[in-house]
Amino acid sequence: MSSPLTDRLPLARHQVDRDYLTRDRAGAVSDLLASEDTRVLPLWRGRTLMASEDRLALLPASDVPLADDYVYLGLSQAADAAEPVGTPLVAALLSDDQARALESDEASWGSLRAFGSALSARDAGLAVEAVAVANWHDSHRFSPRSGRELVSDKAGWVRRDPENGHEVFPRTDPAIIVAVTDADDRLLLGSNALWENNRYSLLAGFVEPGESLEQAVQREIFEESGVKVVDPVYLGSQPWPFPASLMLGFRARVDVDDPGVLEPDGAEILELRWFSRAELAASLGEVILPGRTSIARAIIEDWFGGEIDQ
Repeated sequence: MSSPLTDRLPLARHQVDRDYLTRDRAGAVSDLLASEDTRVLPLWRGRTLMASEDRLALLPASDVPLADDYVYLGLSQAADAAEPVGTPLVAALLSDDQARALESDEASWGSLRAFGSALSARDAGLAVEAVAVANWHDSHRFSPRSGRELVSDKAGWVRRDPENGHEVFPRTDPAIIVAVTDADDRLLLGSNALWENNRYSLLAGFVEPGESLEQAVQREIFEESGVKVVDPVYLGSQPWPFPASLMLGFRARVDVDDPGVLEPDGAEILELRWFSRAELAASLGEVILPGRTSIARAIIEDWFGGEIDQ
């Protein structure tokens, strides 16, 4: 059962049957590309080809240059899409030369960060799946054991050492992101060192090996802000393939008995501010919030009590 927040997370939506059994079929990608029913989503440098600002370009295989790697994404399940329910969908991971052969200008390639919230549920799920697996292929070209170049296998869902058969599978890095509130229900927002100094968001961090999600919440918040929190409550999750994260949203309260001392770590977080709802609304001309594709924006608006006009 989904949390109330889940339906508001742009990249948690999907209408694709991943059809995992087909991945094990010998020659699956070749058979799919030979079918006139199959539609191909071109990817280039982590971006997808767009038919418009809110729709992916899904092309017949014959219209897409031969790629070095393909990923079978599954079967379309959207009754309102241009493609019939059950249409096989394949991502083509294109090189620079292959992308140029499509004769598409730079503006035709879209970043999921920017357009994710504008897509339909089917296209959002399709794009995030494709981008995530494409990023994994790009960063796992060689075997961590032998150093040999790996080959794509199982319809793009495995990379295999051609000599010893060792298989490498896609990975996902879990990260927590937290709405910290104090006794007055004010929200803690921080400004990251990599951002412009008036952009603020929730505090977040990766889960370490051997650590529970709740432990990660308490550790990361203390490390980045000096604040001690209790009672982490799970809100929902969405993939964030930049390059390979799964963002796990939480709410947590400042420990009234041992609150710690508010102080940014000075490395990742340069400034911290508490906001009441009225203070945040009054600061919108000054403060820039996370984009609408992010889980951070959804959690902030969940605390705020409605959509924030920015």
